This record gives sequence, C-alpha cells and structure tokens, in this order.
Amino acid sequence: MLPTIAREAGAIVMIDQRKLPKEEVYVRCKSAPEVARAIKTMVIRGAPAIGVAAAMGIALGVRNSKATGTQKLAAEFHKICELMAATRPTAVNLFWAIDRMRRTFAAAAQAGESVEQIKDRLDNEAQAIHDDDVASCRALGAFGAEIVPAEAHILTHCNAGALATAGYGTALGGIRGAIEQGKRAAVFADETRPFLQGARLTAWELLRDGIETTVITDNMAGALMHRRRVDLVVVGADRIAANGDTANKIGTYGVAVLAREHQIPFYVAAPRSTIDLDTPSGGDIPIEERSAREVTHVGPAQLAPDGALVWNPAFDITPHHLIAGIITECGILRAPYTKSLRQAKSL
Repeated sequence: MLPTIAREAGAIVMIDQRKLPKEEVYVRCKSAPEVARAIKTMVIRGAPAIGVAAAMGIALGVRNSKATGTQKLAAEFHKICELMAATRPTAVNLFWAIDRMRRTFAAAAQAGESVEQIKDRLDNEAQAIHDDDVASCRALGAFGAEIVPAEAHILTHCNAGALATAGYGTALGGIRGAIEQGKRAAVFADETRPFLQGARLTAWELLRDGIETTVITDNMAGALMHRRRVDLVVVGADRIAANGDTANKIGTYGVAVLAREHQIPFYVAAPRSTIDLDTPSGGDIPIEERSAREVTHVGPAQLAPDGALVWNPAFDITPHHLIAGIITECGILRAPYTKSLRQAKSL
C-alpha cells in the first residue's frame, strides 16, 4: 500500500504529488501553517487525504504550542482549525475531519484533562482518522470489486487512488479489490486537465502496482466509448449532496453524460465522510476556482497568449440521475439517494 501521509517525530511527512511522476519526493511539514500550505498548493490532494492531513496538522500545531493552560491552548487550537478550514472549500472531508478534532478537544477539556493529556488525545484522534480512512478504503474496495466484470476495461477521471487517500484508494480501491479477487482489469486514465492528475498520478500508481493503464486525453473518452472499449466508469468524489449530486474534478460531468449516451454504468466511489447531508443539492456545493496559470501553462511552458481570460473551476457537479450507484465502505448505495445516503450516514 502506497503511504500518502504519515507522522514522524515533530513532523507530518507526505509525498509531494506535484513532483510525480518524475520525482518521488517527500515533504516534511513541521508546523500547522506548513501543513495548510501543503494542502492549498496541492502537495497533497484528494478529499480523504486532505481530511487526514488537516487532522494531523491540527494535532501537530497543538503539540507545538507553548500554552500552559487549557484556555490559552483552546484559543490556539481554534485558530489552527480556522487555518485548515480556509485551505480548500469543496472537499467536505476537510471540514468533517476538523469537526471531529473539535469534538475531541471539547470532550478532553470538559473532562478536565491537562494540556499534555489534550495533546495526546488529539494525536491519537488524528492517527485514528488516518487508520479509519485506510480501513474504509479497503472495505469500499471490496464492495467496488463486485461491479467489475471478470474481464473489464475501466475508465476513470482524475486520481481517486492511494494518493487521494491515506492509502489504497476509493475508485482505484475497487479496481485493486477486483484484481485481488482474481479478476482482470485494465484502466483508461483520463489525463484530467489542467492539473493532469490522471496522467501524472493515476497512471503512476497503477503502473507501480502492475495494473495495465492507458492514458488518454480528456477529449478522447467519447471516441473510446463509441468504439465499445469501456465497460465501466468509476470516479471519486469531493462532496456528495443529500440528493446524490456529486462534486468531483472538473470534467467528471462530461464523462457521466458520455457514459449515459453510450449506456455504460457510471459509479462514484467515496467514503461516508464525503456525504454531506447538510448540502441539499449540487447547486449548493461551493466550487473552488484556482489560478489561471494552471490553464495557461504546463510547468514553465506557456500555452495561451498573454491577456487571454481564464475560467478555472477545480470541480463540476454530476447530477444524481447520471449515477448508477455510490460505492461506500458500507455497501453500494442506489437511488433514491435521499433515502440511501441518509441510511448510510446513520450507521
């Protein structure tokens, strides 16, 4: 299992996903602001991984605190939580993890624990969030394997693998689960402009595991489906609204429309922490907009002329009626999603 993020003494260590596939470089964040910067600049990305990183960053920040009393520690803790919450707005796992850390701090403070005990409690909770994510992905992968035919060609968009989680992956977790069951699966990886997560990350981690992978540009997906070379589409998610509308990397909506046109099942894979019952529909999900440079340049190479206007939303919304099922660690959820998502979240 590829370790995306881990703790060391006095640091959070994560693979720098901006450097892949050319370099396998690890970043050591020694403070909460460094972890927040790593999330914002996409050293680490993927909704579950962002949540884990935020939890570990909060624990690290509190561990570094020089506060001698609970009240002063609480003030620092809340500032660190706000710092993490301001990094990326769309991935609900970020806010889920922060809320979990807030509840842990509140319970420790209410119990009258000392500053050192609170620090230990937060360290343990951050590690539990990490370990829970790995366990969820493995369970999700086993359920995801059920929808994979004995011999399958699977299209995926962006990266919903080990790199997007604490390890193993969501959409790619189902592919790994199928292979572990003895099925044969080959993957078509959309390059995923403009940040190229499919070409750089999905292909890298699948090839590392010996899984046959073909990289295609985003605008080749329709032609590939028309030639009947795709059996199944599986993608991840950054937020799932109460009605089943799903936010995922920009371009996912187009893939879903193409899949419906060609009668190819389109599935979303995500842990329950990605479900947001407080957001009624996709139209209520905040969509992050990123730097124009991601569109106008690839590395140092400029593609677009100076002065060109750029629109660069990081995510789009796939309406629930285009989704055949949502794969979670507690099973595959089906329409009506207003009912199945609520049931899953209550477990």
